[in-house]
Amino acid sequence: MTTVLLSIRPALPAAWFHHLLTRPFIELDGTEHPAKWGEQSLDLAPGTHRLGVCFRYRVRSSPRLAESVTQLTVPDTPTPIPVRARLGLPNGSHFHIDGPSAPTQGPGPTP
Repeated sequence: MTTVLLSIRPALPAAWFHHLLTRPFIELDGTEHPAKWGEQSLDLAPGTHRLGVCFRYRVRSSPRLAESVTQLTVPDTPTPIPVRARLGLPNGSHFHIDGPSAPTQGPGPTP
């Protein structure tokens, strides 16, 4: 297993809003998982994985907002791999996912 260090952050000027009223989620290989704003680690098998990041308002279960998706190619290495997901500042922005193994990205499916 390889550890992926995933950092999920809102844009700095809107961070207070998101920390109080929203909650991030990740979708890993088609399965959704609750996440948190900040750092988290994922233990993944080497190979290609589909990673999506979105947020939802705390009082609602849907829709997925600001969703972006990327394909991660995880090598078999003991060194943790950093991946960052940053939410843009303008309302309606998507997450920008970057890291050494995130070659493609963009908005996810529309709900």
